[in-house]
Amino acid sequence: MGPADILSVHALDASYGRASILSDVSLRAARGEVVALLGRNGAGKSTTLKSVMGLVPAAGGRVVFGGVDITSWPPHAIARAGLGYVPEDRRIFTDLTVMENLEVGRQPSRADAPSWTPEKLFAIFPNLAELRDRPGGRMSGGEQQMLTIARTLMGNPRAILLDEPSEGLAPRIVMHMANTIRALKREGLTIILAEQNLRFATLVADRAYIIEKGRIRYEGTIADLMADEAIRAQYLSL
Repeated sequence: MGPADILSVHALDASYGRASILSDVSLRAARGEVVALLGRNGAGKSTTLKSVMGLVPAAGGRVVFGGVDITSWPPHAIARAGLGYVPEDRRIFTDLTVMENLEVGRQPSRADAPSWTPEKLFAIFPNLAELRDRPGGRMSGGEQQMLTIARTLMGNPRAILLDEPSEGLAPRIVMHMANTIRALKREGLTIILAEQNLRFATLVADRAYIIEKGRIRYEGTIADLMADEAIRAQYLSL
């Protein structure tokens, strides 16, 4: 773990029952960095994020967040420590309004993290500002995705894990999502995103890891990855 790293994962193993899903996964993210975890469907991207978050128990290895070993912590303790998690399936409260969903996510501010209020979030998510009194169940998929991220930010996290943020969104909304992630980076937030969409990753990420069959196969800058056609063809082409 380098001095600037807020999150580092060391030789992480994870299993579902007897089936090994992750093997020797190592990655890191520095403060204010956007890191993409790329791979085909089923490669282990979501499981990596869930294992970091404590939702899938680690069978081996370590997860260090803010200089503290959180490997065996329960998910609620990890969230309370300032690691946010935005799942792929947008678990908003459909009966609650946008404002009520945001209040559910509220945590005290932290000295070493961006501090968020609903009004500050509405500046980054203008669509939500217009829908503040609308129930979550009466929003489009893209709006629900924005709300899920905004609710996580109400916890004033030091870093967030984003699982497939562009999945199922219309191209126009994908571009809006990219602009949002860049805005969050400018606020100093560390973001680790699991993503199949390479083009989306190139719009937002500083560095990339590629995972295949539960193992990290590549690590480098986005620029280096885009210059390496052989690696992209081997691990990312469909």
